[in-house]
Amino acid sequence: MKPLSGIEMMEVMRLTRKGRLNEAMALLGGTRGAMTPSAPADSASSARTAPSAFPAGLTERWRRMADAGAVRRTGAEPAAKNAVPVPEGAQFITRLFANTAGTRDYKLYVPSKPAERDRALIVMLHGCTQSPDDFAAGTRMNELAEEAGFLVAYPVQSKAANSSKCWNWFSAADQERERGEPSLIAGITREVVAEFGVDPKRVYVAGLSAGGAQAAIMGATYPDVFAAVGVHSGLACGAARDVTSAFSAMRKGGAPSTVRGAGVPTIAFHGDGDATVNKVNGDQVIAQAKAGNDFTADRDKGTSPGGVGYTRTRFRDKRGQALHEHWLLHGAGHAWAGGSSAGTYTDPRGPDASREMLRFFLEQDGPSN
Repeated sequence: MKPLSGIEMMEVMRLTRKGRLNEAMALLGGTRGAMTPSAPADSASSARTAPSAFPAGLTERWRRMADAGAVRRTGAEPAAKNAVPVPEGAQFITRLFANTAGTRDYKLYVPSKPAERDRALIVMLHGCTQSPDDFAAGTRMNELAEEAGFLVAYPVQSKAANSSKCWNWFSAADQERERGEPSLIAGITREVVAEFGVDPKRVYVAGLSAGGAQAAIMGATYPDVFAAVGVHSGLACGAARDVTSAFSAMRKGGAPSTVRGAGVPTIAFHGDGDATVNKVNGDQVIAQAKAGNDFTADRDKGTSPGGVGYTRTRFRDKRGQALHEHWLLHGAGHAWAGGSSAGTYTDPRGPDASREMLRFFLEQDGPSN
């Protein structure tokens, strides 16, 4: 495959931004206008949502890119139902946000439980091909919201922005404050905070894979908005700046900034058997978050009730508070740990990433304003 010219790379990025990923990948492979469909290599591959009409050698790279957040179902898990059950007195409502960067729908879960204090808010960023209902069902975050009385917002990535509904974490234009997708997600967050009496110091963001990478971007670009960040099977902010570098980052880690995002408390989960996003990316997420600061590290090992072994490393400041936390899940793949089989791309064996993220979030003091 001959190297692409600068003009050709610009065209790749233009097609990607338009959501025309088939054409972008064909151009990367030097086969635009000459693609022929090919059958999936095996039944497991057919469970993925990425197209297979690419030249030999590019198919798996495309799948890993397009499926960042759209991983295989585990076992014979059913797809999420069209509607997530909502208890009496609770609401799961669809809303629309617009600013100069565009528009995005989002769903907001308002629990039936009255707030004992100013409410907390968790912004949940789905993976590729997922929806708010799917992600809510898989992570069970709404159920935790009922228990603890916090709000959950689920921004929706549109097919117009990305044909696989991936957040464009790999686009340089979507890694900047008050620009592109970060401005839309931050705008949704601010809107909910203002309208629903949320404590501005108790606002958090989390995501899976492409959504996890986008959560890292939100922590890096809006440390004044988000008190803590949860990244599951994702990548650090700046790990990639275009489609080509995204492939490399997912395979062997990227070259994220060691300054951006430093200081925002971060919890990361990553399976050491993840074949979609290499486990080194979880290390880089934490390294970026704690860059420039001194921490002492303590480790403990355990096994979830479902039999998944893990190593948890906590990074403590001089006061002894664990400001960053890294969970390495042994033998686990690219799926939300401890999730429900009612949603897609989960590993119900645990440990319970949703509950651990909530615990970590509520331990933090919040951003200094």
